[in-house]
Amino acid sequence: MRAPVIVVSGLALVAVAATAWLLTRPSTPAPEAPRSEIPAAAPVAEPASPAPAPAPDPSTSRAASRPAPRTAEPAPAPALVAEAPATGTLRIETDVPDALVLFDRVGVGTAPVTIPNVAPGEHRLNVSAKGYDGYAETIQVEPGERVILVSFKEVRLEAHLNAVHKHGMGSCRGELSATPQGLRFTASDGKDNFSVPMTDIQTFEVDYLAKNLRLRVRGGRTYNFGDPDDNADRLFVFHRDVDAARQRLITGR
Repeated sequence: MRAPVIVVSGLALVAVAATAWLLTRPSTPAPEAPRSEIPAAAPVAEPASPAPAPAPDPSTSRAASRPAPRTAEPAPAPALVAEAPATGTLRIETDVPDALVLFDRVGVGTAPVTIPNVAPGEHRLNVSAKGYDGYAETIQVEPGERVILVSFKEVRLEAHLNAVHKHGMGSCRGELSATPQGLRFTASDGKDNFSVPMTDIQTFEVDYLAKNLRLRVRGGRTYNFGDPDDNADRLFVFHRDVDAARQRLITGR
């Protein structure tokens, strides 16, 4: 029985000694793991998150919504306005040479002539030429320029006379009128009207003392006229103006 006890005791001592050696021996560092030959991948940079947009400024938004103010353009320079003339300028021309011009009874030369600085209003114009009837007219002058053509070669006639047409028995009233085309009587009652071309008048004469104007048509009747007021002067003036035009038409001057 003693032998197994000894064997067990010896085994126990061996186990104790082994345990003590294990506890007391220096620790051996673990072998390093072999390094891999593959290089480590570079770290991938993550994309930066966009910065949050700043909140809009209300004043800026309103300003952006309004159109930009237009730059004021410089005012154009005022146009120069010519002053309206305060006086008139008359240019007198005639259809015959060397016609003498009188303005307000003062000679201003021979036509064509210019009369400057004429005050606005009524003025008297007289023009005369040798061998022609004189021209006389009251004209109304206004500021600005005006040309007046005096035609001596043109026959002008516009005459009127209140007259009494003397019949063989009785009479009638009416108006005698004359133009270069002829002479016409217009009766008040419309029953004794007649007209005569100027070239058909054979006799045209006035008896101042008898206060009678006599008209005879070539190859036709004779007419006698008086003035309603027995005014011989009006008969004389009418006869003078009509006969002057008639003579010019007859002679062709």
